[in-house]
Amino acid sequence: MIFREMRRKRQQLSDAECEEIFSRCTSGTLALLGDGGYPYALPISYVYANRQIYFHSAVEGHKIDAIKACNKASFCVIAQDDVKPQKFTTYFRSVIAFGHIGIVADATEKLEAAKLLARRYAPGDEAGMLAELDKGLHRMVIIRLDIEHLSGKQAIELQKERMRMNMGG
Repeated sequence: MIFREMRRKRQQLSDAECEEIFSRCTSGTLALLGDGGYPYALPISYVYANRQIYFHSAVEGHKIDAIKACNKASFCVIAQDDVKPQKFTTYFRSVIAFGHIGIVADATEKLEAAKLLARRYAPGDEAGMLAELDKGLHRMVIIRLDIEHLSGKQAIELQKERMRMNMGG
């Protein structure tokens, strides 16, 4: 599939900038095809590694049903949302990943992804993490989104500011 090109190319973020945002941020919105063909978008925590995004989930529910029914998804992260009421605008920076999503079946990958998630959200407690995974990993589903396309955009004002900084001003 060919993904649309961004119309306002001056505001486009590079892949490296998109990946930096995914690495830095901790939550976003996962969009799936839900029941009856309706979009199903949910806020969710994640971890980014090697152009893949990992999520954890309960064993059953709307999200799992949607993933099993359609393996295409998008995931959006808003890295900046600075409302400027006096200018009637928002200085924003956001990224959307598109790709195929599925439940991780490989036990080794599942454990490693669960460790990545735990280290991200509870850093510094390796013993606690291992104990928690030992008792609960079997009740957890790990989901992986393989990124096929990244699209990042920022407000034109942020782009102009970046250009001024690069020019030494």
